[in-house]
Amino acid sequence: MSRLIAQLQVFAISRQNSFGWLKIGSRTFPCIIGKKGSTHFKREGDNKSPRGKWKLDKLYFRPDKGRRPASMLRTTALRQHDGWCDAEGHKDYNRQVRLPFPASHETLWREDAAYDLLVTTNHNQRPRIQRAGSAIFLHIWRQGAITTEGCVALRAADLRKVLAACSRTTYLVI
Repeated sequence: MSRLIAQLQVFAISRQNSFGWLKIGSRTFPCIIGKKGSTHFKREGDNKSPRGKWKLDKLYFRPDKGRRPASMLRTTALRQHDGWCDAEGHKDYNRQVRLPFPASHETLWREDAAYDLLVTTNHNQRPRIQRAGSAIFLHIWRQGAITTEGCVALRAADLRKVLAACSRTTYLVI
């Protein structure tokens, strides 16, 4: 996959299903999405993936778990103190934060492999609306997982192939 792609399209089997396919150019990869499918009306904690067109913002990788992935996305190494605020009403809601953090958050440096490769999206960024969903990422499909909490997840090898075809103008369409 050497040419750059403008859009990644996710097709779920149905709006209530968490299994689907991510199409990039002429290639298709299995993926999983939110436990309760997808919605146009995303709410924090609803376990649904937000339907829409989302810009791929920044690619993070665990430097202790593998080499920097080939991609034209803005790329940076994750650090152990990286987190993401999911605390409704907090001024840093749906933003990257430094741990330890006093409010509800996700730890990006995880024990499992899910965030060894992680791409943030611009879902609910500008404007940022409280309770409209946070931490919508493209990441690695955890072994044994059959759903996400709202993200899109691919097998690690497939995600590396997809990232190699992404640029700063690539969108994720759910």
